[in-house]
Amino acid sequence: MSVSSPDVCVVGAGAAGLACAATLRRAGAEVVVLERDEIGAAWRARYDCLHLHTVRWLSGLPGYGIPRSYGKWPSRDGVVDYLRRYAGRNQLDVRPGNRVERIDRIPEGWAVDAGGERLVARRVIVATGYSNVPFLPDWPGTFGGELVHSSDYRRGDLYRGHRVLVVGAGNSGAEIASELARSGHQVWMSGRDVGEVPFNIAGLASQLFLGRLVLRVLFHRVLTLDTPIGRKARAEIISKGGPLIRVKRKQLAAAGVELVGRVAGVRDGKAVLEDGLVLDAANVVWSTGFHAGLDWVRLPVFDEHGEAKQTRGVAAGEPGFYFVGQHFQYAFSSTMIHGAARDAEYVADVIARRVREAEGMRRTG
Repeated sequence: MSVSSPDVCVVGAGAAGLACAATLRRAGAEVVVLERDEIGAAWRARYDCLHLHTVRWLSGLPGYGIPRSYGKWPSRDGVVDYLRRYAGRNQLDVRPGNRVERIDRIPEGWAVDAGGERLVARRVIVATGYSNVPFLPDWPGTFGGELVHSSDYRRGDLYRGHRVLVVGAGNSGAEIASELARSGHQVWMSGRDVGEVPFNIAGLASQLFLGRLVLRVLFHRVLTLDTPIGRKARAEIISKGGPLIRVKRKQLAAAGVELVGRVAGVRDGKAVLEDGLVLDAANVVWSTGFHAGLDWVRLPVFDEHGEAKQTRGVAAGEPGFYFVGQHFQYAFSSTMIHGAARDAEYVADVIARRVREAEGMRRTG
């Protein structure tokens, strides 16, 4: 087994992990990024019509924003390409195909075993995000058609001529339902109303102020763990999801998507809603979210609900261990690229400051 000893090991080459690595590298740290697949793999694995749910000019990572050539709403493939370019511009040491199997505390810091390689690092940042393991509802009864999670959905024309029920009324569910309706399907979208941004962010120039007000002020600076309203909103946002941003309920209705209540179960192979309505859907697309999938981190850094015990990414009780990319890690915007970037910069700054303090103590000691 080969052994290397970087200053920091980052696990995950998504937006948050790359932002951490780039910020730390500019501070002079030696950083290795381990990725089980490839750069931007979480984006590349999603459905074809996926776009950023925030506009390009409010997104981007530290030191290199998303170029105008990617459009107002960068596509899935555009985001993957941008992340690859970001890693290249910052000369990051990303090692794809290295799934982390074990992390242990050792006197030197942390031993990270991945793909036949061991890294010994003083600090570890888990940046694998919150969209790793699909969440699947446990419906009573057996559905008679095809069930797929949004992680396996690709595009609408694969369901041509079928009746499709999309379960989950958040941004991804709305985007999938809209595409299915445009492909000529009969579409129902089931789920609670999560609310929506009440204007077109990418519309008229006069609305740019409103877009910044919502995304950069409300989501980024007001709904945080530092404010009473943010702390109160966190639990609801995590369980319910955020408001619709790009595709709105009015647009869905205009496209022919029928908005219905929540699914209670299955009877005679068909989905039954809480109000007793039976839907004759041939296919169901679960747009019901994900789990973080951090069961491989066998450390006492999670609470009874499985959430990381951390303050702005600094793990409680485990010096040198950090998180970035967690759902509402610090603010509602933590689920968006610009929010994850801020969280990553904060963690990188904490690490850089602690390195300087340790070096100062060694010199004076």
